[in-house]
Order: sequence, then C-alpha cells, then structure tokens
Amino acid sequence: MESNDVEEEEFGFSRNYFLAKELRGSGKRSVRKLSDINLVDEQELREAYTNIEPKHEKEINDLMRSYKNSYSEWVFVLRSGFGLLMYGFGSKKALIEDFASTALADYSVVVVNGYLQSVNLKQVAATLAELLWDQLKMQRKITLGNHSKNQQPFNTRSMDDLISFLDGPHLEEDECFVCLIVNNIDGPALRDSDTQQYLARIAACSHIRMIASIDHVNAPLLWDKKMVHTQFNWYWYHVPTYAPYKVEGMFFPLILTHTGTAQSVKTASIVLQSLTPNAQRMPFNNLYTICRERFLVSSQITLNAHLTEFKDHELVKTRRNQDGEDCLYIPLTGEALEKLFKNLF
Repeated sequence: MESNDVEEEEFGFSRNYFLAKELRGSGKRSVRKLSDINLVDEQELREAYTNIEPKHEKEINDLMRSYKNSYSEWVFVLRSGFGLLMYGFGSKKALIEDFASTALADYSVVVVNGYLQSVNLKQVAATLAELLWDQLKMQRKITLGNHSKNQQPFNTRSMDDLISFLDGPHLEEDECFVCLIVNNIDGPALRDSDTQQYLARIAACSHIRMIASIDHVNAPLLWDKKMVHTQFNWYWYHVPTYAPYKVEGMFFPLILTHTGTAQSVKTASIVLQSLTPNAQRMPFNNLYTICRERFLVSSQITLNAHLTEFKDHELVKTRRNQDGEDCLYIPLTGEALEKLFKNLF
C-alpha cells in the first residue's frame, strides 16, 4: 500500500471518529428507560428456558468423566490440610456432589448452598460439631461417661464456642474431620464480610475440610491474604464444566419478567449500582440542604443532574403538594424498599 493511501485511510478514520463524537455530543439524551422493556411472564420464560435443547452433551459428559481421574488427588489434598476451591465456566454443583458421594463416602459431609437467599451459618456450625462429636465417639478417642451426658447441646452454643470445639485438640492426628461443601461460596447469602470471616474461621479448624466453588469473576476480592493462604488455605482447581446453572438459577428473579416487587427491586438495584458514589448516597429529606452540607453537590444544577437519572428510570417521581410545591417521592412499596436496601447494604 502506497504512503498516500495510508495517509488517506488514517485521515478518513480520524475524521469519522471526531464526527461521531460530535454527533453523539450534540444529540438529545435518550428517553428510553428500563420500564419500557416489554417483559414476559416469569413462568413462561422459565418454561422456555427448560425446553432449550442442550448442546455438546457428549463432549460435556466426557469432560465430567475426565475429572473423576482427579478424585484421588483431591482427597489427598484435603487430607493434607488444604481446602479445595473449584472455579471455571459452568455449574460445578453436580461435579462436587459426585466427588463427595464417591470419594468422600468414608467421611461426614455437610452441604451449604450459597445460591439460596439465606443461610443459617450458626446452624451449619452446630451440624458440623454434632457430626464431629459422633465421629469422636465412634472412634473412642475421647472419654465419654458423664461428659457426654452433661454436654450442652450444640445448637444452644455460641458461634465462638462451636468454632473452638471444631478446632479443639481432640486427636493427635488429623484423620478425623468433617467435610464442608459450599456451593457458590460467593453467593448472595454469603457475600458479606462477617459471613466470609466466619467461613474462613470454620475452614481453618483442624477438624474441618472445605470444598467450595466460585462463579463470580470478582469472587477473590471477598478475601484478604490471610484468609486465602492461612484460613481457607485454598488449593485452586480450574474445572470448567459448561453445565447450565439450572438449580442455582431457580432462586433468582429473572430480570426480563414481570415479577412485581422482585422486578422493581432488581431494576432499582441496577440503576443505583450504576450511579456514582455521591449519587447513591443522596437522602431525600431536606434534600438539597443535606446534600450541600455533606458536600455531595455544590449547586442545585448538580443535584438536578443526579435526580435526572432517578427520574428517567422512574425510581423517583414528582408531584405537587397542597402549597403548590414540587415534592419528590419514591414509587416503590415498603417491601420493595426493604429488599432493595438489603441488596445494597
């Protein structure tokens, strides 16, 4: 290509680029909003999803069978004191549970599903303690008698007491342990800092071995260096399964369906999480005064710019009171607001 042709091509690219920037800047703001999307019935969408024919079944089954060759290695890693962390594209629930039912048949196993909307972590710890207690009694490694009769029920103990028992020096060797499987340890019910700290403390107990899966790309941000290398002590395994998230997806409202409160919360969450931190923090009582005092906005123009985002997505509406003043209000039910705040904070 001659130099003149190259220069002309570069000039044409530059001219088109700046022309596009100019047109975009001069164009009107889009009036489209989430509420304009033509949503379908949730049951109808789920039925359509169920009827989708799976593809590459043979290849996926071959891939799943190939992982069985690693089961003995995974058991060895667990017995060596590490936790197993499975990551990769696709649901790993069936893979982990198959591993547990075949390779961990000689051990007690507790399964926690992090994709559920709520998980009682204290009940999980109490169940682990009960199973460990049963193992210790069967192996007759501790003195029974009056101690077992007067033992306080595990479900009435505090979380710290349960963790102390799980980490207690009951045995000289580490062969007596309970396996804790956490499907989606990065799930919505387990993402908060306190829950992750408790999970890390449980995983660090001498008589607990954890097998977990992650699916969110930012899941490692849940942990600090101590949690990863000392408490969870993860041994990372890349195990893409390409399996659909059928079970996990059943517990989440679909964003493109009519689901009443759940849909309003989902829509609101998307909008709020896309805003700048200052826009997300704005209260609505004595709005401008408080925002100015908190240095969230410096002028009424800035405040209106923030409010435009809310108004466009119908998270905030305006109506006149008896004095003729414009008042802002949130057109969401109390239940929707409560769920929204739980999702955000």
